[in-house]
Amino acid sequence: MIAPVDPYIAAFAHAGADIITVHAEAGPHLHRSLQTIRALGKKAGVSLNPATPEDVVAYVLDSIDLVLVMSVNPGFGGQSFLPSQLTKIRGLRKMIGQRPIRLQVDGGVTPDTITACVDAGADAIVAGSAAFHGGINAYQSNIKALRHAATKSLAP
Repeated sequence: MIAPVDPYIAAFAHAGADIITVHAEAGPHLHRSLQTIRALGKKAGVSLNPATPEDVVAYVLDSIDLVLVMSVNPGFGGQSFLPSQLTKIRGLRKMIGQRPIRLQVDGGVTPDTITACVDAGADAIVAGSAAFHGGINAYQSNIKALRHAATKSLAP
């Protein structure tokens, strides 16, 4: 999270970012930030902190490609998933409807929490600590466990 975000958007675009996601609170005019991202030819996303209500994106839905639900307070890895964010994920999935908008979750995602995220409507997951704990020899099995748990809810 960078605040104010607008002075840095072009630098991220020129560095090669394909999608630029801004926190709703990172500038005074969310719509203007999204317009700047689009004008640079990039996809645009909005990130919502745990205390940020989902209706913040209601009036910019047609300007975004991704909504990122932070399921921990940003700042450091290894935090526990906040179950209250499942309600937000469900609400956003309903709000998004048939629009081609990805619904991503980041924070505290583990094999124990990923199924609930997918069941609530998430279609993109960020898993840092759960993927990379235990050293390099554990990475493959960690990712396999995450994938298995995520696809459990997708089974018919």
